[in-house]
Order: sequence, then C-alpha cells, then structure tokens
Amino acid sequence: MYVFTEGEVTEPEFVEFVMENGTRAQQGRKINHYIENAAASSSRRKPLPLVEDAIAKQVEVKRAAKRAGLKPEDWNWPQVWCLFDRDQHRDIPTAFAQAKRAGVYVAYSHPCFELWRLLHYQDYTSTFGGVCDGAASLLKKQRGFAETYGNIRSLTPEDAKRIKNGQLERKYKKARQFAQRMNAECTSPDQTRWDTYTDVWRFVEDGLDVVDY
Repeated sequence: MYVFTEGEVTEPEFVEFVMENGTRAQQGRKINHYIENAAASSSRRKPLPLVEDAIAKQVEVKRAAKRAGLKPEDWNWPQVWCLFDRDQHRDIPTAFAQAKRAGVYVAYSHPCFELWRLLHYQDYTSTFGGVCDGAASLLKKQRGFAETYGNIRSLTPEDAKRIKNGQLERKYKKARQFAQRMNAECTSPDQTRWDTYTDVWRFVEDGLDVVDY
C-alpha cells in the first residue's frame, strides 16, 4: 500500500501509529506500507500535485502486480492512497475527479487532519469555517492532550503536529462514529463545502486493514 500525504509530520506518524498498534481485520495478512512522498517539496504536497504523483505510482505498481500474476480482486492487489485537507486549496474538486478516474483512493479532511485527531477526544457538530487553526486550537485544549508531550512549558504548533502515546489509543471506534455522523450531513457535490468532514477511518480500515486501535 502506497501513501501520499499532504502533511510532512502528522499523517506519516499517524500511519506508523496505526500499523504498530492496530487490530487487524484479517489476521495473518501482512500489509506493507510506503510513505511515497516523504522527501517531496511543499509544492508537490498540495492536493492536485499529490494526486498526479499518486496516479503515476498507480500505473507503475499495477503494471508490476499484473506481471506478478495478481488480479484486482486479490486481497494483495496494490492500493495507492492520498491524504489531504481542505485548508485553502482551490483544486480540491479537480483532485478528487482525477483520483476517481485513475482508481486512486482519497482520505479527505475539512478543514484539516486535526479534526480527525480531535474526534478521538470529543464529538464536533459545528463548523470551523474552513480554518484549520480552529481545529488545532481546540485539540490543544483537550484534557490530557498537552501532557502527552511531557514536561514542557508551552506547546507550540510544531510540537502539536506530533502523534504521541496516549492521544489515540482505545478511542478509534468513538472517533469513527462521530465522523460518520458528521459526514452524513455533507451532501454537496462540491467537496470544498463539506465543512466539517473527515473519512480517515476509511483509510484505516480499507487501506491499512485495521478495525481498531
């Protein structure tokens, strides 16, 4: 499974956390995962360039899978995923359309990935107005969150991007429930209007083959 992430820190650390702590849906299956754009520049971390690079990888790995005798219905047929946020990007609908045509999977958060992290602490039924700072600020205020970073005087935005022990464990199913209920309200064909929304749980289950952590 090949992953392209908008974020350089939070999303890759989340993937590693899930792979290390997750409960497998199918015991005995080994899911190899690769953060494909770990060294990518910031210009290639926006949704449309992210999808373009993912499509190129999709072509490559599908060709290799066919040579190996695999079929699309096989459980180990390769998947390529993009994780990106609404933020202030203007090319979200185009990125979604191109990914769908190519068979690249997308896990999307509006306004940003911090919403998914926040749902591990509380439900959220309002809007952030498309501004990630609101979600990040509310996350930092959650009981016990700052303590996961140890004995520090002030938690900086850069510090808060790191995934730490104690933030996510034994909270997945509740976060998924909150997200699914939230997402049900997002019916517009324009993904930029899905405020608030996150389907990272689909990436966890359909991509990483994990049902709990």
